[in-house]
Amino acid sequence: MGVLEKLNTGIVGACGRGASFKAACADAGCVRIHAVCDINRDGLGQAAAALGASEKYADYEEMLARSKLDAVIVGTPMPLHAPQAILALSQGLSVLSEVTAAVSLDECRRLVAACKTSRGVYMMAENYTYMKPNALVRELARRGLFGTPYYAEGEYLHELKGLNEVTVWRRKWQTGIDGVTYGTHSLGPILQWMPGDRVAEVCCRGCGRHHRDPRGAEYENEDSCVMLCKMRGGGLVKIRVDMLSDRPHAMTNYQLQGTDGAYESARARGEKNRIWLRAKQPDPEQGWMDLAALEEEFMPESWRTLGARAAAAGHGGGDYFEILDFLDAATGKRPPPIGIHEAMDMSVPGLVSQQSILQGGAWLPVPDSRAWQEEKP
Repeated sequence: MGVLEKLNTGIVGACGRGASFKAACADAGCVRIHAVCDINRDGLGQAAAALGASEKYADYEEMLARSKLDAVIVGTPMPLHAPQAILALSQGLSVLSEVTAAVSLDECRRLVAACKTSRGVYMMAENYTYMKPNALVRELARRGLFGTPYYAEGEYLHELKGLNEVTVWRRKWQTGIDGVTYGTHSLGPILQWMPGDRVAEVCCRGCGRHHRDPRGAEYENEDSCVMLCKMRGGGLVKIRVDMLSDRPHAMTNYQLQGTDGAYESARARGEKNRIWLRAKQPDPEQGWMDLAALEEEFMPESWRTLGARAAAAGHGGGDYFEILDFLDAATGKRPPPIGIHEAMDMSVPGLVSQQSILQGGAWLPVPDSRAWQEEKP
């Protein structure tokens, strides 16, 4: 795609999650929110006014057919992400899709195939990779300060039984399937801390079921599901997702262990993110450092210059930076940091975990989407 001066963009899911991208789009300067789409007809007028859109649609296919767009932001429920992305890509539009990329391996394969033939650019909006602590750890790993990373943990502990009843799609797609249904927030940053590596195989087990929904039905998803990921490079990653247990939220728990450093995120209010690096404290007995103490020397330039704006945009700055990266990719300036294969690396392991848990925790291979792309139609 050649360089565009202004990206005509449509937002689907504009009355819900899609509305949150306004601040970043407005600040970027090279994007125009031209059209909005949502099945909530009553809220469309308000959404269009709030987002500054000149067109509004209650039908997604109609928006793609009638509106003159260059790109689409998909902010709809999970089962719509892949079908809506595929449809836009088939018409040559660029796509920024909310997580997860797809809800089945078949959808993943079709999404990869659509990217292969489209002139548009695909990017997945995994905003947790952009959060300030995660961006700083990524920079430290990029500079080799952890040595060789070989173990990591990520946890997403977000009780949402009540939210299930408001956004009812969650009752099936997040808590209605056993296994890790929503793991990209945990796995995404870790994959960036282990650059060049990917998950080769997974196993998954749960802890049983201890809650029922308001209708008395047992949740299909076990309360806490743990997915072990054997990395292609030999390392090990543990991902825990729990969206049912009664407890305070803890959605950004991480650990990273390397040959020359270790990182543990704060797990409760009042705690600090802590880190040990051999280059800074040769003797581990010196104890932990506050991660924030490394910001002045190692914080990525994006956070230095745009951090205040990003922090106001939502999800710890992620909503802001992912829009800027998508716009750069869609206008031909540079490849997306979470393109189709990175999106598959973050999404596919969770889908395979859902097969593993049904097989008693069997270790199962995780397909590499790069091999799919080489397949002939």
